[in-house]
Amino acid sequence: MVDTAFLLEMNNISKEFPGVKALDDVTLKVRPGTVHALMGENGAGKSTLMKCLFGIYKQDVGEIFLNGQKLEIHNSKDALNYGISMIHQELHPIPHRDVMENIWLGRFPMKGFGPFQFVDHNKMYTETEALFKQLEIDINPSALVKTLSVSKIQTIEIAKAVSFNAKIIVMDEPTSSLTGTEVEQLFKIIRDLRQRGVSIIYISHKMEEILQISDDVTIMRDGKYIGTWNASEMTTDLIISKMVGRDLTNRFPDRTHVPGDVVLRVENLTSTNPRSFKNVTFDLKKGEVLGIGGLVGAQRTELVEAIFGLRAVEKGKFIMNGQEVSIKSPADAKKHKIALLTEERRVTGIFPVLPITENTAIANLDAYQTSYFLLDEEKMKKDATKSAEKLRVKMPSVNELIKNLSGGNQQKVLIGRWLLTDPEILLLDEPTRGIDVGAKYEIYTIILELAKQGKSIIMISSEMPEILGMSDRIMVMCEGRLTGILNRDEATEQEIMRHATLYMD
Repeated sequence: MVDTAFLLEMNNISKEFPGVKALDDVTLKVRPGTVHALMGENGAGKSTLMKCLFGIYKQDVGEIFLNGQKLEIHNSKDALNYGISMIHQELHPIPHRDVMENIWLGRFPMKGFGPFQFVDHNKMYTETEALFKQLEIDINPSALVKTLSVSKIQTIEIAKAVSFNAKIIVMDEPTSSLTGTEVEQLFKIIRDLRQRGVSIIYISHKMEEILQISDDVTIMRDGKYIGTWNASEMTTDLIISKMVGRDLTNRFPDRTHVPGDVVLRVENLTSTNPRSFKNVTFDLKKGEVLGIGGLVGAQRTELVEAIFGLRAVEKGKFIMNGQEVSIKSPADAKKHKIALLTEERRVTGIFPVLPITENTAIANLDAYQTSYFLLDEEKMKKDATKSAEKLRVKMPSVNELIKNLSGGNQQKVLIGRWLLTDPEILLLDEPTRGIDVGAKYEIYTIILELAKQGKSIIMISSEMPEILGMSDRIMVMCEGRLTGILNRDEATEQEIMRHATLYMD
């Protein structure tokens, strides 16, 4: 029986892959003109369910209804024709084409007649300009996509989804690469769409966003439907407990480590890029978690990449255990037992088409080289297995391609990769980005256990609760300048934001 109160009904959806039941009798009902949050840990089945809706997968069992009409969705073109659009978590633009071509790809406005038809670039420009004006987006339609930031590319994908005049838009982690200002702009777009009767299915791990923008919340766990609630009835703790199936009284593990003496001093570090970091000086202690806070553009990533030798510096000193050292390349950093977990694991972290074994061992290949300049694959596999077991990586085996793991498990493999190099200092750039709350807790536990073992951690995070909950001290940056270092007992959201907006000449 179809309920006319709902715009979309997905009833009793099941989907199996070899050896895995990804969806088990899942139901999703979306009211017209609402924002419906779809939540669950990595591997809960959220993206698989949405791929069934968008025609990327075909469900084995179950039915989909839109406005009471049963749909047969064989591919994404069918979904778009029915008025269902999707913004994917992983962006795949055509970088060497301009913005307007990316938006109207496959449906270019044409001029001419019969066999003599050509793309009407003027009309395409005008329509893109009108779309951007409607959405208050300030991007040149003629700009090449490869020249734009990740956040602007994300904004273009949102505009593209809106351009289909869809009745339902699926947004999978749409704010993962957006600044605070851009998030507010996205929320304004969402509210405008909601007023026009468009329904948004919104997937995010950011609790504050969910509670701010959603009308209804559906929670999945292990491929099963747990329930749907009015967002006004939910709290962060309640959502977490329903997602993980247990109460998490604390979002962060207990701290048992005690920082010791200074192991690294950075003095007056200045980038060769005049628009990047300048005159940054700080200490890092043994067994300490030193957080780096700041807004987008604070040059935090650039700073840690310079410490790892990935970026050139104009001046500055690195003093390790009282001795000045030279770090001009990642090889130098590794020699001095420094490791870097990069910000974008899919772009600069994992090798998606390689198995877990190779992804784990790749930073430590010298240790596996035989006398015949071959690699000892058995030893690699043994160490990868040991690392995965220690970090509790959920996987069929180390022969599995890393791209098939959830984001949290991929991140654990990358941490294991660097632990095999036996580092003393770990630079962690947004270590829990795009990871669900349960996996976050496991990553936090690993970080604090490493600190307890005497490893020193520098951790960049854009999530305020995370940086407050995990750091022994927090250094705050604004536009490339170090504006303050706060002890744990004096750090508050207000104090961090004050320093993050304190521009210094």
